[in-house]
Amino acid sequence: MSEVQIRPRAGLMSEPTGRGRFGEFGGGYVPESLVPVCREVAEAFRDAWADPGFRGTLDTLLAVHAGRPTPLTPAWRLSAELGITLLLKREDLTHTGSHKINNVLGQALLARRMGRTRLIAETGAGQHGVATATAAALLGLRATVFMGERDVERQALNVFRMTVLGAEVVPVTTGSRTLKDATSQAMRHWVGVTDDSYYCVGSVVGPHPYPWMVREFQRVIGDEARRQCAAELASGVPDHVVACVGGGSNAAGTFAGFVDTSARLVGVEALGGAGASLGKVGVLHGARSLFLQNDDGQISEAHSVAAGLDYPGVGPEHAYLRDLGRARYETVTDAAAVDAAVRLARAEGIIPALESAHAVAWVIRAAESGELPAGTTVLLTLSGRGDKDTTALMELM
Repeated sequence: MSEVQIRPRAGLMSEPTGRGRFGEFGGGYVPESLVPVCREVAEAFRDAWADPGFRGTLDTLLAVHAGRPTPLTPAWRLSAELGITLLLKREDLTHTGSHKINNVLGQALLARRMGRTRLIAETGAGQHGVATATAAALLGLRATVFMGERDVERQALNVFRMTVLGAEVVPVTTGSRTLKDATSQAMRHWVGVTDDSYYCVGSVVGPHPYPWMVREFQRVIGDEARRQCAAELASGVPDHVVACVGGGSNAAGTFAGFVDTSARLVGVEALGGAGASLGKVGVLHGARSLFLQNDDGQISEAHSVAAGLDYPGVGPEHAYLRDLGRARYETVTDAAAVDAAVRLARAEGIIPALESAHAVAWVIRAAESGELPAGTTVLLTLSGRGDKDTTALMELM
């Protein structure tokens, strides 16, 4: 692998421009009725994020309810097999089983601060829906979660968890019946209920301020990992920082901790949902970014064995990082992700979510091909645990 000098740019992964732009990407392409609502959310978030009381309450909830900080686990046996040093940032060990709880606790507190009594959310793999239902129950809010009909079927366990927690789960039967259509339906519903409801977006997608706000709530992953790597590695910083990317929130949170270092940032997408790798510039769900499109500019259907990566685009800040060359984006097939999930389970006793398994698959491929030289240090964020994917793994192994 040729050596490329990484020269971090000052100001990356800070606040976007006043119009919510990351370069040419981002913005707020929403119906006129939502313009003042998005502005209100932006102003409320900026005020809350500058308030030590709000930050303190969130930090307390992340510690005593979500279980932060999450550990940095050396993958000893897999590292020996691959000839590298692989460190796993264990977001799978948070309460609810994924990184989603970091963002949702922040947004739920913000909703309550804004006087809203109900959370609206979209979900694909169900983890954001479970986190939303959990935060709503904790803070005394109501929750309605929109979920594609196909995902309702393949993520039945998470649907049950949401129901037990008191949330209303609304199956979406239009289009591909997956995450894209659940997001579209949630946004349409939000238009009519803005007085009492807050839209809790699950990833770094959507209109400003959501891509920025969700990244800031997920920044805790990268900030923790940066401190942990400083204690674990002689160099203090890994050679590569790797995370799976659908919309891209766990990757954005992880990258934020290392964007100003020499670490190479790698986002790993599902081959059938590779917005950053294969997409074209377009507008969807309120933001300008990179999306899979046909020759007529219509959004194409995405596909992934991992429901959380079954999205035809990527968050606008990822599109910006790609264009700058600060992050690179790779693709992994369904089969490779399944194989990687099994290999990690048998080498380390950890069953990852199929979303996270895509990142593991890329590391395995890159190490075995020589792209990652012997001795390379890699930080990989395990965004979630594999309980929800048990049925899929039983069918695919």
